[in-house]
Amino acid sequence: MANGVENVSRFKMTETQFRRATILGLIAIVLVWFAYPLVQGLVFSDSKPRLVAARGDLAGFEITATKVFEADAPSVVYIFTERRERTFFGGETRQQGAGSGFIWDQAGHIITNEHVIAGADRVFVRFDTGEAAPAKYVGGSVDHDLAVLRVSKAPVKLKPIPIGSSSDLKIGQAVFAIGNPFGLSRTLTSGIVSALDRRLPTHSGREITGVIQTDAAINPGNSGGPLIDSAGRLIGVNSAIISGTGSYSGIGFAIPVDTVSRIVPQIIRNGRPARPGIGIQVGSDELAARLNVHGVVVIAVQPNGPAAKAGLKGIDRVARELGDIIVAVNDERVRTTSEYTNALEAVGVGKQATLTILRNGKERKVAVTLADVG
Repeated sequence: MANGVENVSRFKMTETQFRRATILGLIAIVLVWFAYPLVQGLVFSDSKPRLVAARGDLAGFEITATKVFEADAPSVVYIFTERRERTFFGGETRQQGAGSGFIWDQAGHIITNEHVIAGADRVFVRFDTGEAAPAKYVGGSVDHDLAVLRVSKAPVKLKPIPIGSSSDLKIGQAVFAIGNPFGLSRTLTSGIVSALDRRLPTHSGREITGVIQTDAAINPGNSGGPLIDSAGRLIGVNSAIISGTGSYSGIGFAIPVDTVSRIVPQIIRNGRPARPGIGIQVGSDELAARLNVHGVVVIAVQPNGPAAKAGLKGIDRVARELGDIIVAVNDERVRTTSEYTNALEAVGVGKQATLTILRNGKERKVAVTLADVG
C-alpha cells in the first residue's frame, strides 16, 4: 500500500509541474509575439541616415519653364473686386470676385478682362510681393473683353511684362499661363498652341477674331492673366474656357496680343477704343436668314454720315422695299454682322473702305471713309 500511495503522489506532482510549465510557455509565446518587431528593428535596422541622391541638371524644358516664371511672375497681379447688391429684404450685401491681370507700363496701368471687373464698386490689386493697393477703372471694351485699371500709388516697383507678337505664332509651340486659379496665386501652367484664328463671342454680340486656343490649364481665376511664349513675352490674355463643369477640360482661349496692343492704348487715351463704322443700322443675322440674304441688311442710314454721303439706302418702310445689302468689304465677303464689324475694325477709323453692296439684285461698289461711331 505504501508504494501505491507514493506513486500517486509522484503523479500529482508531475501534473502540477506540467500545468506551470504550460502557463509559463504561453506567457513566453505572448512576449515573443509582441517583442519580436521591436527586437527585429533593433537587430536588423540600419541606423545610418539615407544619403540624398544627386539631382543632376534640369531638362531643357524645365529650365525654360523656371526662367519664364521667375522673369514674368513679378508682372502678374491678383485682382479682387467688391460689388454691392440688394438683398430680398432691402438690405445690402457685398459680393466678392477675383481674377488675374498684369502690369502694362510704369504708369501703373493694369490689364485684365472686362468681365473680371464688370459691375464692381471697388477693385484691388495684389502684387507679387503680397502687398495690395486700390485700383481705378480707366476704361474697357466689351467687344474685346479687355479692361484697363490704374494703381496711382503702387507699393512696389512696377515691372511691365514684355510684349510679344501673335501674328507669327505656330501651332505646337510651347506656351505658359500665369495666374490665380480658384484664388491660388502665383500658379504656372504650361501647354502648347492648339489652334489659331479662333473666334470668341463676347457679351456685346460681337466676336473677337484671331483668338489663340491652348491646352495650358486655364481655370476660373486665370481670366485676365497672361499667356506667355517660351521667350517670356506676352502673346495673349487668357479669357475663356470650354467646359461642362466650368473647370479646365483641355480647351482654353486667349485674346491675341496684337489686338491687345491695338486696343489698350486707345482705352488709356480715351477710356474706350475707337469703333469704326459708316453710320448705319444693320439688321440681325436672324433677319437676314429669314429674308434668305447672304450679307448684312442695311435697316437705316444716319443723316450726314459716311454711308449717307456714299449714297447707301435703308429699308423703305412705306414702299415696303428692301434696301442695300452689304456683301463684301474690300473684296472680302461678309455674311454676318460680326464679320462685317471685324472687317471695318481691320480697316480703321479715318481710312477708306470699298463696300460691295447688293441693290435690286445687282452688285455695285462704293467707297466710304470710316468714322468713330463708338
